[in-house]
Amino acid sequence: MTTALLALAAAYGVHLVYSAVALGWDGVGPGPSLGPSRTAERFRTGWTELGLDAVRPADLAGAVAVLALVGATLGYAVFGGILPPLPCAVFAASFPVTATRARRRRQRDAAREAWPRLLEELRIQTMALGRSVPQALFEVGTSAPAELRPAFEAARREWLLSTDFERAVAVLKAKLADPTADAVAETLLVAHALGGTQVDRCLAALADDRVLDLQGRKDADARQAGARFARRFVLVVPLGMAALGLGVGEGRAAYGTPTGQLLVVLGLALLAGCWWWSGRLMRLPVEERVFP
Repeated sequence: MTTALLALAAAYGVHLVYSAVALGWDGVGPGPSLGPSRTAERFRTGWTELGLDAVRPADLAGAVAVLALVGATLGYAVFGGILPPLPCAVFAASFPVTATRARRRRQRDAAREAWPRLLEELRIQTMALGRSVPQALFEVGTSAPAELRPAFEAARREWLLSTDFERAVAVLKAKLADPTADAVAETLLVAHALGGTQVDRCLAALADDRVLDLQGRKDADARQAGARFARRFVLVVPLGMAALGLGVGEGRAAYGTPTGQLLVVLGLALLAGCWWWSGRLMRLPVEERVFP
């Protein structure tokens, strides 16, 4: 029985080697992959939605490693020992992803504010000026915010190379990764394929919906302004007290004791947990992409 299993494993290994060298197949399946796996597709989508589509994973890993080393060094300089530098390293290593998410959030906010105006310009271009749908879309893209122009330029380049509006729309949706962009792109795609006069009514309804959503989010942000300030203030106070503790009593020596090490790690963990929890409480609902 063992001999048969070993022979079967050897034969399958030969099959994998031959199919990879002669046929160019990859993976461990008996046949070629028909498309990207679901896990790889989710990773690629999440990578794009974070705004990291122009960043190589190796560069991101290098930045994370350097910042983790810096955070561990600062943690050791303040608290000493072995345990406190570990959460400090994790905290510092999260800066690249956090900064990227914040940049992506600002980009979405800029897009959310710009879409009502862009939709009105689309209506004027298609209805009043009689432009074709692709021409109107790329003409409007030239007046979009700076954060959105690269996506429109990439879509326009695809249109000029292939004259395939569906492929150009797919590029625009992939680059923007925005629910409103998905809805606008699908509406224009249907209008370009079928024609008709319903596109003006659809764009008008979508513009009104975007205006209401924008006003509601601005009201919510204004009401949360005080809570956001208090959240940042509460984060600064414990860290400032920990730094001031270096000059009080035994100072850094107290942090170096086993009890002090455990209390420091516990305090940092509680601080991070409360920061994450309060952020989730104040987070506004995020629209789901219907046509990703």
